[in-house]
Amino acid sequence: MEFYFDLIVIGAGSGGLAAAKRAASYGAKVAIIEVNQIGGTCVIRGCVPKKLMVYAAINRRNIISSEGYGLKINQISFESNILLKNIREEVLRLSNFHKNSLEKLDIKVFKGLGRFSSEKEVEIICPKTNKVINKISAKKILISVGGKPKKLNIPGIELAWTSDDIFQLHSFPKSLLIVGGGYIACEFASIFQNLGTTVTQLIRGKSLLNGFDKDLSSCIEELTTSMGINIIYKNELRSIQKVDENLESTLDSGSKVLSNNILIATGREPDLQPLNLDFLNLKMDGPYLEVDDLNQTSNSNIFAIGDITNKPSLTPVAIEQGRVFSDNFFADLKRKVNYENIPKAVFTIPEISTVGLSEEIAKEIYSEKNIKIYKCNFTPMSNTFKTNKSKCMLKLVVNNLNDKVLGCHMFGESSSEIIQMVSISLNAGITKKDFDTTMALHPTISEEFVTMYG
Repeated sequence: MEFYFDLIVIGAGSGGLAAAKRAASYGAKVAIIEVNQIGGTCVIRGCVPKKLMVYAAINRRNIISSEGYGLKINQISFESNILLKNIREEVLRLSNFHKNSLEKLDIKVFKGLGRFSSEKEVEIICPKTNKVINKISAKKILISVGGKPKKLNIPGIELAWTSDDIFQLHSFPKSLLIVGGGYIACEFASIFQNLGTTVTQLIRGKSLLNGFDKDLSSCIEELTTSMGINIIYKNELRSIQKVDENLESTLDSGSKVLSNNILIATGREPDLQPLNLDFLNLKMDGPYLEVDDLNQTSNSNIFAIGDITNKPSLTPVAIEQGRVFSDNFFADLKRKVNYENIPKAVFTIPEISTVGLSEEIAKEIYSEKNIKIYKCNFTPMSNTFKTNKSKCMLKLVVNNLNDKVLGCHMFGESSSEIIQMVSISLNAGITKKDFDTTMALHPTISEEFVTMYG
């Protein structure tokens, strides 16, 4: 059976869903293809289930350390199977919500693996039999298949988990080796350690969170070690083997680490291989599909959004790319995605957040003499009576030539909620004087941003 559409979207993740729904709202005949659950990385195996784990970890951490507030608990137990079951149920609810919303917009959903057979035609493959079960074509095809975890090419790697596997667990391990020093590795290290798992973190460099402002990296490093996580620096995993009921990891240095399980969190990469793109000769930007400002590939009727393009791999970015694509090609609105001052967060406990330029990048662009740094460190009032005394760090990066705030960085509770509002200010071109003349709201953490003086 063959169908013809105005738009085919390959991949029902956040960006693909946004594009399909927006195009359908303009009257386009839309099909969407998904081999897994509707919802993609963010909903099914990323942001949403991970944040639910973070909330569990925060609650346990607060309960354990709040005796100073008169909250005495003789014993606290954590049933990881309950948390994991509830997360899977919530993920299913959200997936069904998105599926129902597609049906209401008369978007045709095809279950299977999308694969190009020509520049305007896509085959739908049954993943179990690898047979073609449908063939559809369209005026425009949007690729939104997202990324997949990178895997190490080492002996025994099949014994290790990736981040995609975590949410399918039925219980937490007693000990875990996490390989990687990026945001995914740091978030899971914080989650597992705060929920009672003994964590070791292995990184090949000399610091965590490369690419973030150096003060944020330092805060995370101090937090990680204070939680009892053992960080092994400047080392790499070379092999894994099973020893009784545990896994033994052999490192570059020759030393060995024994743990119940291993999580490989060394980053993600575009999941393009199943699409059969080679015969189309699309231009590439390294491992990514090359696209222009309209997210158009080198083929005029094929487009790409999300983690398969060399843009920030963030859910809101993919959603906006999808909506802008449909606004331009199905409503002629002539929009562009604004990639300036995109806020980011790493959901450790406590979390970090950032928007704008780091101190290091700002000094590279404007020279060190033209950059002024405003920074404060303090213990938040919420930790006054807690045994956990984690601090806050707030930082502004300012251009001395025009007083413009170039970057804002924060470590501490609620930092992601605060940075969202600051990002609006940076987009509006806020100056340090604007911060200084804004009245503080006391007592809060965020008031420190308007009371910092050099």
